Amino acid sequence: MSTETLSAATGVIGDSGVFAARHEFSGGLPDWFTAMQREHWTCFLESPAPTRFDETWRFSDLRPMSTISGFAPTPFEKPDASDLVRQSDTVGNPAGQLVFVDDNLATARVMDADLEKRGVIFTTLGDALNNHGDLVREYFMKETPQLGSEKYEALHVALMRSGVFLYVPDGVEVDRPFVVYNWTQRPGGAIFPHTLFVSGKNSKSTLVEFQRSASTETEHLAIANAHVFSADGSQTNHRIIQDWNTKTLSFQLNTNNARRDTNAKSIIVNVGSSQARQEVHGKIFGSGSNVEMYSVNVPRGVQQFDQRTLQTHLAPNSRSDLLFKNALLDDSRTIFSGLIIVEEGAQQTDAYQTNNNLMLSETAESNALPGLEIKANDVKCSHGATTGRIDESNLFYFLARGIPRAKAHELMVFGFLEEVIEKFEDESLGNYVRGRLADKFLA
Repeated sequence: MSTETLSAATGVIGDSGVFAARHEFSGGLPDWFTAMQREHWTCFLESPAPTRFDETWRFSDLRPMSTISGFAPTPFEKPDASDLVRQSDTVGNPAGQLVFVDDNLATARVMDADLEKRGVIFTTLGDALNNHGDLVREYFMKETPQLGSEKYEALHVALMRSGVFLYVPDGVEVDRPFVVYNWTQRPGGAIFPHTLFVSGKNSKSTLVEFQRSASTETEHLAIANAHVFSADGSQTNHRIIQDWNTKTLSFQLNTNNARRDTNAKSIIVNVGSSQARQEVHGKIFGSGSNVEMYSVNVPRGVQQFDQRTLQTHLAPNSRSDLLFKNALLDDSRTIFSGLIIVEEGAQQTDAYQTNNNLMLSETAESNALPGLEIKANDVKCSHGATTGRIDESNLFYFLARGIPRAKAHELMVFGFLEEVIEKFEDESLGNYVRGRLADKFLA
């Protein structure tokens, strides 16, 4: 189907009737959910587009935002995507796997019967709304990043009809990861994948998401949301490998919500997209918790990676650690804007925020805006950003031992990125990421 045919079939986002057309044949969902979608559509229409005067969009290139109205939400239909399903094999022996193509479920690997007996739910969001509606409603959109993309978050909620719901009950530990693939295929298509990951008390689980494009030549819009809720004593691991093609405009809007004595870790790897907006808000509601947020970003060409982060401490005796590493090639750009907020009652907070930028080109550009807002008087917080180039003295060390300059460059860059990659704590997944980053440097 061509872009023109797709637009005619579904309507582009800028058409006044696209919302009605989108929901004409999507019955069966709970009334509260469809009412929320209508409210968010109104919010999207009434919210102003960001401007260069908005602090949350400082340094961003806003020109791509004007193209959003021209994308068409992908239609409801079973995708012909057997080849893409075959390529969705990065993680061996997952606890369960879902593969989506253009927001339509292509295939599902059945979860272990034992996990189902223990109350684990791993299914599409649509199925969860129909069969576990009260549970979904308890968490759905209860927290948002609040970092500038509220207009596009509203568009996501209004037009979404696909996504993943993972629920791990109290006391259940799952060693193998749950895996999700989201593929784009149709030219000019817009997708709105949503992830809701709920971990019960004293549970342990991992969710890995892959975002990929079937072709390098097609243009897409991807507005993805992911919200992780970690109950008391739980351990959650969330991984996202963003590898859309370089003609995709993408958003990743995340929250990590930690209750008491939790250990919540998230890692985002950004490889693809023409412009990728990444918003991550870590919220600590209970004492004794540890929230870690990491990211590796390797833009090249004219890619722009726009990173906005917030660490909010609402309870005493908690810890958060944020480390974002960027290696920039060619004419690429990154923006990092991070803030740690420690509320008045959050005494004995231990919070760290670091952004490191490695400039591999004379024409690359990096902008860093770290910040602190401390309302308590018994805390230990630090924030900082560094920007630099490869140390020539270290490079000389490699050259003096007969290592070619190109290989020496590669080794030093991967040494810089390894501090985050090793956080995967999964050898096969870490090697996959290393391979994709290596491909990026060789492109």
